[in-house]
Amino acid sequence: MNIIEGGVTAAQGFEAAGVEAAIKYQNRKDMAMVYSRTPCKAAGVFTSNVVKAAPVRWDQEVVAHSAYVQAVVVNSGIANAATGRQGYDCCRQTADKAAQLLGISPDAVLVASTGVIGNQIPIDRLLAGVEKLAESKADTKEAGTMAAEAIMTTDTISKQVAVQIELDGKTVTVGGMCKGSGMIHPNMCTMLGFVTTDIAISKELLQEALSEDVVDTFNMISVDGDTSTNDTLVVLANGMAGNPEITSKNEDYEKFKEALHYIDTTLAKLMAGDGEGATALFETKVIHAASKEDARILSRSVIGSNLCKAAIYGHDANFGRFLCALGYSGVQFNPEQVELYFENAEKRMLIYKDGVAADYSEEEASKILASPEVRVLVDMHMGEAEATAWGCDLSYDYVKINADYRS
Repeated sequence: MNIIEGGVTAAQGFEAAGVEAAIKYQNRKDMAMVYSRTPCKAAGVFTSNVVKAAPVRWDQEVVAHSAYVQAVVVNSGIANAATGRQGYDCCRQTADKAAQLLGISPDAVLVASTGVIGNQIPIDRLLAGVEKLAESKADTKEAGTMAAEAIMTTDTISKQVAVQIELDGKTVTVGGMCKGSGMIHPNMCTMLGFVTTDIAISKELLQEALSEDVVDTFNMISVDGDTSTNDTLVVLANGMAGNPEITSKNEDYEKFKEALHYIDTTLAKLMAGDGEGATALFETKVIHAASKEDARILSRSVIGSNLCKAAIYGHDANFGRFLCALGYSGVQFNPEQVELYFENAEKRMLIYKDGVAADYSEEEASKILASPEVRVLVDMHMGEAEATAWGCDLSYDYVKINADYRS
């Protein structure tokens, strides 16, 4: 697998654009388009929140029932959630406009929104934005970056990644972009994400690969414990790489799954590290657990704990908080068997073993916790399963950002 520069325009046949439409924000890009020159197989996963935004309901129908997908239109600033019939009609008008301009069917257009819940999108601005997007779309790396920037809300950085693999002598590219900084919690899918690939693969296997992979990637991140109304992750595959179509779980399928896993993991970590007000990426890895599900539950419990997150922000080696989060996770274990370590890129330090604190330096432990990327490693000594979860620290700025979110 070769990691390359780029995002949603890295794969053959994909174009993108990002423009300013003044949906809510002024003097910044707030609408994006992703377009494939040929029809795509589509797969998707969506929020488990019972309150689903209109675009989520639209996209669920398109992914499930449309013969193909060829375009995605995204706006930031207003979520088009809790907007009733008018909100769903907004999705329909957006798809109709994009279809007219691109010469495709309306049911081949996905839509997505992110931002404030409860506000109606000004439809005139939205449709004018679609026109700008259709006029300016391009297949360049810069166009992909413009799209990644346009879907940001409280994000501080745009998030994109791309890789290439070889299948039967053909170069297959997978690229993606996402946005997510707040209202992030592991309950599928915790953001807006768009993955494009030129691989030839059946719709059924594309969906299966995506559904399986989110369990250990996007479902393993948390910023604030809130699952959004708009969470959407879609993968579009247009087949332009020319590889023999993958219709069974063969070696090519496994190679594609590895590439998709890298894309999903990278984007998930970028979101966790860019949590609202965050100063550090906070990772918890649980090893030697009795089962994979136990490892997932334990690691998510630690990164989701406000007390653990605050300890990371304060660089406070208060290991009792991490043990506490493990203990209330619901997984049964013997605390005296557990080993707990703090890690950064340079150093690993044993903090707790045999039911008591290890002989460690508080000063050195605090230095580890002051790193931009911090890992808590937990060895359960119960089996062979492991899992990793990602979050961020909890700073004063998180409250400030969310207290003023609608301002």
